[in-house]
Amino acid sequence: MARNRIDETAKRIQQAARRLRENTSGEVGWLSDQLEGRFPQLAGRSTFAETGPPKTLSELQAELDALIGLETVKEQVRALVAFLRVQGLRKQSGLPEVATSQHLVFLGNPGTGKTTVTRLLAQMYRAMGLLKRGHLVEVDRPGLVAQYVGMTAIKTDRVVRRALDGVLFVDEAYALSPRDGRWDFGSEAIEALLKRMEDFRERLIVIGAGYPRLMHDFLDSNPGLRSRFSREIEFPDYSTEELVAISRRFATEHRYELAEGSDRALRDVFAGCVRGEGFGNARFARTLFEQALNAQALRLTDEAGGELSGLGENELKTLKADDLLAAAAALGEGVPVDDQAASWAFFRRRRKAS
Repeated sequence: MARNRIDETAKRIQQAARRLRENTSGEVGWLSDQLEGRFPQLAGRSTFAETGPPKTLSELQAELDALIGLETVKEQVRALVAFLRVQGLRKQSGLPEVATSQHLVFLGNPGTGKTTVTRLLAQMYRAMGLLKRGHLVEVDRPGLVAQYVGMTAIKTDRVVRRALDGVLFVDEAYALSPRDGRWDFGSEAIEALLKRMEDFRERLIVIGAGYPRLMHDFLDSNPGLRSRFSREIEFPDYSTEELVAISRRFATEHRYELAEGSDRALRDVFAGCVRGEGFGNARFARTLFEQALNAQALRLTDEAGGELSGLGENELKTLKADDLLAAAAALGEGVPVDDQAASWAFFRRRRKAS
């Protein structure tokens, strides 16, 4: 009971901090930052604070290498890290550094690993001594743009202040630029962000991310944008085999096993997906896995006649091909036409049995 009261009080303080930050100016806005900072566990999507002891560069590189796919991304990150390390050694030796911007643009469809790589990069910058904290602050348009005249620059400044000595990740950055060419508060956020990127170029790294087509339009929307970002790294869609491997990793992490025939079912599902801006890549693989757990639960309930207490460990941890096909049918994606009716019938049958 006492713990619930503490959590409820923390939530109310955090909500009050957000209202202060959105609707008030300067000094009171500083107070809102301090209040929210007291409860980082409630800060949601905006802030990812560093946890645990800092990892070494070799440990972080190993984590990057362990990611499935993304070979071109890994190579570009290795090149970036190598360049920064050499420039650091030149500085230590009294040689002049090449003054280049460290801000980056990540181009890719949803679920291609942009946020994951950003988190690793933030820690790599810390491990190399380029950033003091190496924490990650993640925002999107609502996190930078206010609803009233004159407030957007203040709101953007607060976000930048929280990100100092770390990485500011602007997801769907193209949303800051109005599509119809008219000026709005998003343009004010861009101007404020450009100024802070220059003012704090030694304490802040900004990474803008989003769909390739829309991000190119975004970079062309303001004369100062392309010159601020030194590199563009493209995140390709995952191949069918890579998505199968990702699905197997999800299963392993949660102590599930895929029965014989499951790999083929996964290949059929992923091969049948329409690739493009609407495809979720690894997110779709995760959603498919989670939906397969529902299909498995319905199947087991049907097979056991409702008496689940007698199920053994092998039954509880095994996902069958039918579970995966039923999951895909429920999601309405990735099932060949010949198999879709059968999969839907399977899923409906299991639902009725529950």
